[in-house]
Amino acid sequence: MSEIVKVKSGSKYETLNSYSRVVVAGDMIFVSNTAGRNYKTRAIAPDAKGQAEQAFRNIEGALAAVGASLRDVVAVKVFVPDIADMDAVNEVVGARFRGIDPANTTTCTPLGQPELKVEFEVTAYRRRNPDEAEQRIDVDLS
Repeated sequence: MSEIVKVKSGSKYETLNSYSRVVVAGDMIFVSNTAGRNYKTRAIAPDAKGQAEQAFRNIEGALAAVGASLRDVVAVKVFVPDIADMDAVNEVVGARFRGIDPANTTTCTPLGQPELKVEFEVTAYRRRNPDEAEQRIDVDLS
């Protein structure tokens, strides 16, 4: 595989804004902000939970295109415009990342279209030894 791989999903915004859905640079995998729209049908759920679930399906498809999965995610950024939707989005994030536990930054911020209730950006790492157990450390930050 090339040192840098750029993947397009066919979104009109990738062309308009000149970006890739996924960029692989060595062992690092970067997935651009991904909304909860079905990119084939253009359908979008009216609620944050439905959009979050679809966004995760979109991200899983993007990661699969480069031989990765949610298990490889090391960081997620969550963008939610309305704080009232935070619990619904966090429920989906918690369920999808249970046992994976990536670093997480969540912010309440406007998004590019009024119907969007959540977007995610993820960073993944292509493991050199995928069967090797992760080291887990608990720390007291009090």
